[in-house]
Amino acid sequence: MSPDPLRLRVSALLGFLAISLGASGAHGPVHEKLKAAGELEHWETALQYHLPHAVVLLLLTFFASSKRTMVWAWRMILAGVLLFSGSLYLLAYTGTKWLGAITPLGGLSLMAGWTLIALSAKGK
Repeated sequence: MSPDPLRLRVSALLGFLAISLGASGAHGPVHEKLKAAGELEHWETALQYHLPHAVVLLLLTFFASSKRTMVWAWRMILAGVLLFSGSLYLLAYTGTKWLGAITPLGGLSLMAGWTLIALSAKGK
C-alpha cells in the first residue's frame, strides 16, 4: 500500500521547515534578534522537538498509514509539533509571552500521539 500523499507532503514540509527554522535561528538576522532578546533558548527547544517529530511523522506515513490508531497518532503528533514548537517559535520571535500558555497543549498532544503508537501494538 502506498503512503497517503497528503500526509507525505505535510510530513516532508514539516521536515523542511525544521531545517529552515534551525538554520534561521543559528545564523543571520533571526539569530541576532533572538540572541538580543534572550530568546535563543526557546527557539532551540522548539527545534529539538520539531525535527525528530517530523521524522516520526514521515515514518508513520510510510509504515503505518492504514491503521486507524496510527493515523490518529500521526494527527496528534502533527498537532503537537504545531502547538508546542509553533508556540515556542512565535514566542521567541515576537516576544509574545501569552503564547507560552499554548505550549503545554502541544506537549499533551505529543504525549497522546506516542500513547496511541504504544496502544496500536496491543495484543501483538
